[in-house]
Amino acid sequence: MERQILYPMLALFALTFAVLVMTGRARFKAGFARRVKASDFRYGESANVPPDVALPNRNLMNLLETPMLFYVVCLALYVTRTVDTVAVYLAWGYFALRLGHSAIHLTYNNVYHRLSVFAASNALLAILWLRWALAITR
Repeated sequence: MERQILYPMLALFALTFAVLVMTGRARFKAGFARRVKASDFRYGESANVPPDVALPNRNLMNLLETPMLFYVVCLALYVTRTVDTVAVYLAWGYFALRLGHSAIHLTYNNVYHRLSVFAASNALLAILWLRWALAITR
């Protein structure tokens, strides 16, 4: 059962890597079209970077923020041998919501829809942490 918690982590890694590739592709495409210069990225992204080029990078940053807490809690569950079926379902739910968040962000980008999915993913993340904390205090 413990190994099952690793699969949603791998799925989230794959999503993160796919968005990383999208970010590079958008930047190079804009560079070759002379829509941006290398200096536009000297300190991150300047105001000169068009929104369609900046958006994949912003989504990548989202995938490197709170998901770090997801990786940590999944590894904590694994190492302490406190993985159960509920934790695995919560982890897959978290991944699905993060996938939904990225899909919304990278397509039609409705802020209210994106916020709803983001909030739901954070609720699942908090539940995972709470369940792990309770499991190790028994």
